[in-house]
Amino acid sequence: MTIIQPSTMVQRARQHWRYDGSARPPFAEEPGADQESVWDYPRPPRIEPTDKPLRVMLGEKELARTTRGMRVLETAGAPTLYFPPEDVTTERLCHTGRSYHCEWKGISKELAADGVDPAGWVLTQAYPEFRELLGWYAFYPQELACFVGEERAGSQPGGYYGGWVTADIVGPIKGAPGSESW
Repeated sequence: MTIIQPSTMVQRARQHWRYDGSARPPFAEEPGADQESVWDYPRPPRIEPTDKPLRVMLGEKELARTTRGMRVLETAGAPTLYFPPEDVTTERLCHTGRSYHCEWKGISKELAADGVDPAGWVLTQAYPEFRELLGWYAFYPQELACFVGEERAGSQPGGYYGGWVTADIVGPIKGAPGSESW
């Protein structure tokens, strides 16, 4: 697990986004009293602790459970939930051999779990702003049963992103066709 510095190319990629959370676009849904708009989340993303119970299940098998999770909040995306390594049943996980780069967080190794591929990822090389998530795990709600409290989270549209969609957030949420520049 290492800290890496953003290259010039990464710094350029960080600047190409159309929205940054400073103002909601006209097509954004209006949040209710106990809701958040994904259009109010910042870019660059913010890390925010949550003490809500988080749980990830594969059938009857629990892969992760915590009340010490972190939410990564980025403009237009559903919150991505991260679990500290000590709250993850890592013996059920294996690396797929694939890795991914995020211009904000760094490089993650993709994970499979008991035949579910991909199941999630672990951040293995972090940019300085995301060092506190180095070695932490995140899971895809489209592949696993992911819960915030008793609510089962839905998945962010598009299949690529790992955002957890719950009743307390409104969008529209990035990932659907036509949302690439959001």
